[in-house]
Amino acid sequence: MTAIEETEARPRGTRLPRRARRIQLLGAAQEVFVAQGYHAAAMDDIAERAGVSKPVLYQHFPGKLELYLALLDQHCEALLQAVRTALASTSENKQRVAATMDAYFAYVEEEGGAFRLVFESDLTNEPAVRERVDRVSLECAEAISEVIAEDTGLSKDESMLLAVGLGGVSQVVARYWLSSGSTVPRDTAVQLLTSLTWRGIAGFPLHGAEAGQGGQAGQAGR
Repeated sequence: MTAIEETEARPRGTRLPRRARRIQLLGAAQEVFVAQGYHAAAMDDIAERAGVSKPVLYQHFPGKLELYLALLDQHCEALLQAVRTALASTSENKQRVAATMDAYFAYVEEEGGAFRLVFESDLTNEPAVRERVDRVSLECAEAISEVIAEDTGLSKDESMLLAVGLGGVSQVVARYWLSSGSTVPRDTAVQLLTSLTWRGIAGFPLHGAEAGQGGQAGQAGR
């Protein structure tokens, strides 16, 4: 049962262990923040959604910002882990690109709309929020760039430029695909985006491959 489902199922006044209560409160807060945005959301709304009194909510989170940041930390970590898992899922690089693209699509499609807290927050002028959003984008790019550098022999800076481009394209297209109500199935959308990006990345030679000996990224089993 997810935190949101648990929030819906559990009646007001039920005593919970501290960790379980925290999960419940985060689930309720996610619903309210995603639906209303940070500025319009009120702690009263979140307490009501969780089925607890406001003092109970304040026992776990001293304020609305701290609650928002706890959610942001949770969902930034989820995105980073999804990207790392995708990169480690195969050694065949075209499949690796597809898996990474799909990680972003799966992230934005996840029930509850948590990606909006990361990519579409109305609180990006808050330094603590901006720092977290920038950091997860950077960490995802670093994970991607490590694979690019290892396979192509490009410098760290060159690999990061490509990685930032791949990550940025993935999340922007995935968000558009979801918000536009596209009739293109997710698998097809991922295949289209993979084909587009692979045509570029496959042009870089494999690290250590000699010119003229099938060293292109789209060759040599890559």
